[in-house]
Amino acid sequence: MTVTAIVFCAAVGIQVVYLSLFLLTFLRSRQYAVGAPQPVSIIVCAHDEEENLRELVPLLLAQDHPEFEVIIVEDRCNDGTYDYLREATQQYTNLRMVRVLHKPDHISGKKYALTLGIKAAKHEHLLFTDADCRPASNQWAKLITSAYQPATEIVLGFSPYQKTTGWLNAFIRFEALVTAIQYLGFAWLGNPYMGVGRNLSYKKSKFLSGKGFINHQHVTGGDDDLFVNQYAKTGNTVALASAESIVYSKPASSWKQFLHQKRRHLAAGRHYRLADRILLGFFMLSWLAGWFMLVPALFNGLIYYIAGVILLRILILMLLFAVLARKTSVQFEMWKVPVLDFIFAFYYLVTGLRALVAKRLRWKN
Repeated sequence: MTVTAIVFCAAVGIQVVYLSLFLLTFLRSRQYAVGAPQPVSIIVCAHDEEENLRELVPLLLAQDHPEFEVIIVEDRCNDGTYDYLREATQQYTNLRMVRVLHKPDHISGKKYALTLGIKAAKHEHLLFTDADCRPASNQWAKLITSAYQPATEIVLGFSPYQKTTGWLNAFIRFEALVTAIQYLGFAWLGNPYMGVGRNLSYKKSKFLSGKGFINHQHVTGGDDDLFVNQYAKTGNTVALASAESIVYSKPASSWKQFLHQKRRHLAAGRHYRLADRILLGFFMLSWLAGWFMLVPALFNGLIYYIAGVILLRILILMLLFAVLARKTSVQFEMWKVPVLDFIFAFYYLVTGLRALVAKRLRWKN
């Protein structure tokens, strides 16, 4: 067997181990015992999001929860967001607005907006989502806050993207599911390393005791994954993925918009704990090597063996998608998985390299 074939087999073998471990974890993972829902402050940061807020706010106010408030942080908006919120807050007693008129230079815009919203919250338990998101049900807030156990400080939720038409949408949903498989899987394995701000909860006291985002306030992204990476541990973090606890997000409408979002996320990943960077690095490098070494390996013979290994890996990935769909009712077109799997390698290589050299990315403005 040549060196090329050995590298290929090693890469795909690592992938099979990772994916098999995730599959077993997803099959065995249980939803946590449901306790009493905790009083909660739902916080949303908004910059020029009037249209989205007109859809989202009624869904948040309609949550079936015994005690909650909704805080919208109006972050230097140039549209009609302020006028809409001013009228809405007069109509609903549990809807509040926090305004950001200017921000300090030393902190990113969203982190500063979130900090003001968190400080204004009157409840210990905080629940976050974005203006372009939509809870899957009116049970969302109740289920997330009911997942808190005595030692729990962080609850990781699941947030897939809405299904529309076209291959861009399919790829966005595919990439989000791959990300979810990693962070939910590692959390259930006892190594929580990130969460998504579209569906994330933690305690206010945890935020304040750690001085908020101070350790990464200069980073544009990371208000969600870097915060979780810094504070999440085996004993204080719960991951929840059920049909009624998910939050759908509107997908990007262009490749440019999507790639900008992902570069921001990947750039934040440079600041993860070293052990997490190594763990995730092996996973993604083996994914890349498996595809990029495929053709050279085929020229060195063992065609049937190589084809069998590739098919095994794709089959396990498809089974993972199926198990996640069973848990959350989030469906995916399985016939697209092999194609998107191949495209993902090129996407990650290009986007990852650009994120590594990026000096600064912005949150909207």
